Amino acid sequence: MDLHIDDFYRDAALGLVNLYQAFPRKITLYLDDLVGILPRDEVGLPHPRQLQCLSTLLWLANEGYVRYESTIGYDAVDQIELTRKGFIRLSSTQHPFSQGLEHLPPSVFRVQGSLVQQIRQHLRAQNSEALIQVMQHFFSVE
Repeated sequence: MDLHIDDFYRDAALGLVNLYQAFPRKITLYLDDLVGILPRDEVGLPHPRQLQCLSTLLWLANEGYVRYESTIGYDAVDQIELTRKGFIRLSSTQHPFSQGLEHLPPSVFRVQGSLVQQIRQHLRAQNSEALIQVMQHFFSVE
C-alpha cells in the first residue's frame, strides 16, 4: 500500500480548505498546522512527513491550483493563495458527490453541495477513502 499517496491527498485537502477559508487573501500556510509539530532529525533537518507536505503544496502550485511568493525554510509557504482554477473547482457543485442535495434551497445547495464542503466533511469524519475519492475527482476535472 502506498501510504504516502494517502498522505498526499490529505495534505492537499487540508491545504486547499485552509486557502479556501482565507480566499481571496494571501496567507502564510504553516506546515505544523497541517501535519502537526514533528521533531527534526539529529542534524536538524525537517521530519520527512513535513517535507512531504511541503512538496504537496509546491506540486499544487506547479499544477496551477495555488500560487505563492516564497517558502519560509521548510516551515511554511508564504503569501499563498488559490488560483482561479483552484477556487472554481472547490466551489463547484457539478460533481457526483452533490447528488441527493438538489432538493435544498439554491443558496444552501451552493454551500452544502460544493466540493470544498465534501472535502471538509470527510476530513472531519476522518474518512480517508471518501476523501481520496473526492480529491481524485478534484484533480481529474478539466
